[in-house]
Amino acid sequence: MFYLLPFFTVAIWAGNAIVNKMAFSVIDPGAISFYRWFFALIALTPFLIKSVWRERVIIKPYLSKLAFLALLGMVLNQSLGYFAAATTSATNIALIISLVPLVSMFLSVPLLGQRLSPFALIGAVLSLSGLVLMLSHGHITNLISQGIKQGDGLMLLAAVVYALYCVLLKRWKMPISNWHSVYVQCLFAVAMLTPLLLTSHRMAITAAAAPLILYAALLASVLAPWLWMQSIERLGADRTAMFMNLLPIMAAGIASVMLGEQLHSYHYIGGVMVLSGVALAQKRAKAKKQIDAVTA
Repeated sequence: MFYLLPFFTVAIWAGNAIVNKMAFSVIDPGAISFYRWFFALIALTPFLIKSVWRERVIIKPYLSKLAFLALLGMVLNQSLGYFAAATTSATNIALIISLVPLVSMFLSVPLLGQRLSPFALIGAVLSLSGLVLMLSHGHITNLISQGIKQGDGLMLLAAVVYALYCVLLKRWKMPISNWHSVYVQCLFAVAMLTPLLLTSHRMAITAAAAPLILYAALLASVLAPWLWMQSIERLGADRTAMFMNLLPIMAAGIASVMLGEQLHSYHYIGGVMVLSGVALAQKRAKAKKQIDAVTA
C-alpha cells in the first residue's frame, strides 16, 4: 500500500511536465513561475507561519543559504522549464529531468568528497549516449550540424541547476525541518520572481491559465513533496528514489494522449538508454536523498 505514495508523487510530477507545455500558450513563463510559488506559499502559510516564527532564531543564520537554494530550485530551475516549453516537447522535458540523479553524483565529487564507482561512469556514458540519440532524432549528424534546440538546452541547464540544489541541500545540512526550509525558500522565491511577473505581457490569471497554475502550485509544489516525504519515511530513500525512473515513461504516455506528441523509435531507444544508465550509476553509488526534495 505504501508503494502508492511514490507512485502518485511521480504521476503528479509527470503531469507537471504536461502543464509546463500547456502553460506556454496561455500565460508567460515568468508569470506562472511567480504564481506557482505565490499560491504554494498561501497554501502553506496557515500550517507553517507560527512554527517558522517560533524557530526564527534558528533559521536566521541560514537565510543566505536558503535564499541561494530558492534561487536554484524554485526560481532558475522552474523558470527554465517554463521557458523551455516553447521549443521542446513534454516528453523531452521529462527525459532530460530524469538525468538529475546522475548529474548529482558527479557534482557530489567536488562538493561532498564522494568517489564515483565504475558503474557511475558507465552509466553516465550510456545515459548521455541515449540523450544524444533522442535529441538528434536518431541522426547524430543533425545534432552536430544544427545543434540542440533552445528548449532542450534550457532543460539541460535546468537539470544541472536542480542537481546542484540537491547536492547543496545535503552539503549544508541545516538544522531546520524540511517544511520550514521549503516555506522560507518560497518566501525568497516569490520576492525574486516578482520582477518577472511585472515584466510579463500575459500575467492575467485567465480561465485557461487558472487550472494549470493551481496544479503546479498545489499538486506539484505542496501535495507531491508531502507524499514524497511520507514515502521516504515509510519505505526509505533508496526504494522511493527508484520510482523516479517512471517519471519520463508516465510523462510520455500522458503527452501522447493529451498533447498528441508522437513517440518515435529514437524516443524508445534513447529513453531506455537514459534510464538504464541512471539505474546502473545508482547500483553502487546510490544517490541517497539527492532527489528527496524534488519540486518538478
